[in-house]
Amino acid sequence: MAVGLQIVGLIMGVVSWCLQSSCTSSQVWKMRSQAESVSTSQWQYEGLWMSCAATSLGSVQCSKFKTVLGLPAHLQACRALMILSLLVSLASIIISVLGLKCTKIGRTSEYAKHQIALSGGIMFILSGLFTLTAVSWYAARVINEFYDPLYRGVRFELGTGLYLGWAASCLAVLGGSMLCCSYKKTPTAAPARQFSYNYSTTSQGQSIYRVMQTSDGSSSKAYV
Repeated sequence: MAVGLQIVGLIMGVVSWCLQSSCTSSQVWKMRSQAESVSTSQWQYEGLWMSCAATSLGSVQCSKFKTVLGLPAHLQACRALMILSLLVSLASIIISVLGLKCTKIGRTSEYAKHQIALSGGIMFILSGLFTLTAVSWYAARVINEFYDPLYRGVRFELGTGLYLGWAASCLAVLGGSMLCCSYKKTPTAAPARQFSYNYSTTSQGQSIYRVMQTSDGSSSKAYV
């Protein structure tokens, strides 16, 4: 059962990393609302790295953001969170592979492999939370600007890149949870009871062996 959870969790983590990569490189985090467009044959959309404009004839023109310090704070934060989530997710994939029960690495004990798999699962969950924070923050800004009556800029709607990010975060959290659920704490072995005997000889010449009290407070016994 634990092996199945580990394999399924790792597969979900790999899929989430692929979706995170697609989300990070996607240029459709937000699309210009057609309600304000002069012509429905033109589209404008933006991502984390560039802004693009497309027409119904198939021509697409994209321009990268020429500045970094001049970008909005939420856009810079979303960039950092997505890059961080990709790095953490990639590291968690490697760690989870090393922690699988079906992989053999030297003389690694079963307890150590459980610890490695648990670490990989926690890192998957962190990666999913980073992605979820980035896409939710970006989506909140888009929605706030769309419904703000005082906003004078171009109004946008949610793009497909955000939905990819939400799907990736859900898969990462689920996969990490499965890896964490496969963790089993190795029970510690019960300490062996140790007995010590005192030898004494009575006046009648009988040998008596007395058992000293053990640390667990059990009652002493005497054997003649």
